[in-house]
Amino acid sequence: MFKKILGKTKKQKRLLEDGQSNNELIPSHIAIIMDGNGRWAKKRAMPRIAGHHEGMQTVRKIARYADDLGVKVLTLYAFSTENWKRPRTEVDYLMGLPQKFLNSFMPEVMERNIKITMIGDMDALPVSTQNVLKDAMNRTKNNTGLILNFAMNYGSRAEIVSAMKKMILEVENGTISIDSIEEGTINQYLMTSDLPEPDLLIRTSGEVRLSNFMLWQLAYTEFWFTETLWPDFNEQTLMEAINDFQKRNRRYGGLKGEEIK
Repeated sequence: MFKKILGKTKKQKRLLEDGQSNNELIPSHIAIIMDGNGRWAKKRAMPRIAGHHEGMQTVRKIARYADDLGVKVLTLYAFSTENWKRPRTEVDYLMGLPQKFLNSFMPEVMERNIKITMIGDMDALPVSTQNVLKDAMNRTKNNTGLILNFAMNYGSRAEIVSAMKKMILEVENGTISIDSIEEGTINQYLMTSDLPEPDLLIRTSGEVRLSNFMLWQLAYTEFWFTETLWPDFNEQTLMEAINDFQKRNRRYGGLKGEEIK
């Protein structure tokens, strides 16, 4: 799904004009695999954590811009289930980033009416990280603006396995029947059950793979890859992705208009 901005604010109109957008179709849900923080730091002879710190600044910048454009959901792949394999010092730093980010950004989050959510295995995170995320989600739970959704300790295969286990248990309990299971049923057991499927997936740093990210949800999502490293990703790069998205013919396996004739 994508939405047509109606009754746009002057700021939204200016942003679209500055971005040279061809029309007013803005993706409702944008998902981003934020990649390249370490390489950004290495190119500058800096420690990897410097890249993660700079990447955190990019998150703030892109969240603001997405909100100004009228995007409904912004899902950011912050930490995967495979990222635990990284050096301990790097993992420890990454686990502390939510507190650094939310402590500085929370006043603006509340002012902008942004809602913080998370997908992933919360229980496996350090208690301090859990507390920060839970506090942010609780404080913003009634906000009705942009949903800023962090994929933290997230792996799509693990998500699907968990969903299947829950569904099988309900079949065994007689809550649901096997014959009633369809795509919509499975959606209800996923961590994204309350969110629309992404319209646009962006991956930075030149990598062209999904890396175990939202495998079910991305079935009909438009992909956009860029060589830009995440710390260098900016508003103009996001608008380039949106402009390209707006040129796509999303058929969802069918035909459209003149193709049918």
